[in-house]
Amino acid sequence: PPDPAGAPAAPSAPPPRALRPPPLGPISPSPRAERGRPSAAACLEEHSPEECGVPANAVLVPLREALDTCRSMVPKQVCDDIGRRLTVLEDAWAQGKLSAPVRKRMNLLVQELQQQHWDAADEIHRSLMVDHVNEVSQWLVGVKRLIAEMRSLPAAEVAAATDGSAEAGPGQEDP
Repeated sequence: PPDPAGAPAAPSAPPPRALRPPPLGPISPSPRAERGRPSAAACLEEHSPEECGVPANAVLVPLREALDTCRSMVPKQVCDDIGRRLTVLEDAWAQGKLSAPVRKRMNLLVQELQQQHWDAADEIHRSLMVDHVNEVSQWLVGVKRLIAEMRSLPAAEVAAATDGSAEAGPGQEDP
């Protein structure tokens, strides 16, 4: 006698829908895909870096200013190494080699640096190193060192470097 539980009713019938392989692409396009936004590299072929997200100067100028602040109290060799790594960052940015997430996180990192939120800047640095190591490994070490050197400067030096944007009077400092 046939086993009604183990045998299909019609051997030539197609398998049930649940057994088909999953679709190869995403089930629904992301909001960016719906808008037809090109990749960073494709965007840079047709537009300037500023049109493709965060402008390079929004990140590079504050980093260079922070480095200039450190020069009076940090050994020349350390500053020169940081400067070389910032040049590598600048070149990668100009050549369109940095993805939008890296550019955006670097913008956030600089904002935290300017506000003297050292732990937040360091956390963004760590997330970049974990999530985008191949993209950032050549220059992010210099940014990490810059954060550490800025953190170790006297508060008056740092306040002057950030153009007063992070000035805090007595009792107003962040914990």
